[in-house]
Amino acid sequence: MKMNFIILVCCLFTYQAVSVKAQLIEGTELGVDGFLSGSTLGGAFGMGTKFGFKTSENFIFGPSIRFNRGWASTTFNTVGYNFTNWGAGLFAHGRYGNVLFGGVEAEVMQNKNIYVNPDAVFKKYVPSVFICGGFSKEFNQLVRVNVGLYYDLINSLNSPYRNAYIISIKDPNTGAIVRRLPMIYRISFFFPLTHKEKETPIDPPVETIDE
Repeated sequence: MKMNFIILVCCLFTYQAVSVKAQLIEGTELGVDGFLSGSTLGGAFGMGTKFGFKTSENFIFGPSIRFNRGWASTTFNTVGYNFTNWGAGLFAHGRYGNVLFGGVEAEVMQNKNIYVNPDAVFKKYVPSVFICGGFSKEFNQLVRVNVGLYYDLINSLNSPYRNAYIISIKDPNTGAIVRRLPMIYRISFFFPLTHKEKETPIDPPVETIDE
């Protein structure tokens, strides 16, 4: 099932890369995003950079590079740890009315995590596929701010984002956490780098008929 999600996302990016030729590339943007989540038991924070190609249809897509760091405190039944992960991916966002954005972000991160069992053997890299959406607004054509929620469709057992999940489901009797939804938040800033001016249509000359 997880591999099917990865294949689907790759197909969507490939389709968009081909179809975008029919659109006008208006410019490029540099994006910077981040998140922070923590408690007395542990936490995580991360930052990412994006290089986006913006089309005439309020669509932006491109590659991304990401850095994550997580940690956990020592308790009576767990051993404290910390780790740093690097990774890369692709993103694609649609923007709607200078109010909302929605899209998908696919990433592959290094796997240095020990959430489940320090002695367990996991694959060297962990994939994530986020569907995302939220608030988006441009200010004076200088910066665009996105504030959104991201839901990981894959939710790998050893995902580097597991410490950053923001919604927990607790047992009503014991109060213990029985499940954490694979959802994080990100705050992003996009800065325009280049912009192609739209060409003003030239009216054809009006022919006059001499009487």
